[in-house]
Amino acid sequence: MPRIAVSSLAFLLALVFLLPAAWAGVSRDEAASLAQRKAPGRVLAVERGLHVDNSVVWRIQVLTAAGEVRLVVIDAETGRLR
Repeated sequence: MPRIAVSSLAFLLALVFLLPAAWAGVSRDEAASLAQRKAPGRVLAVERGLHVDNSVVWRIQVLTAAGEVRLVVIDAETGRLR
């Protein structure tokens, strides 16, 4: 088997095992709900990204009743606030 095919197969197998763990946990809707408990208001945006420690987080922008935009960061695996 050519060397590039072997490395491609190894890469694909790694993705199969790593992606479910990285994307499991708190869904987009659950993250938005958790953010609204912390900062009541209207959810403006929900984005998935990396935190400074390379953990996967949800970044939620919430418009409060006072007109302030608050950023709530939630760990995508545990649902804990950051």
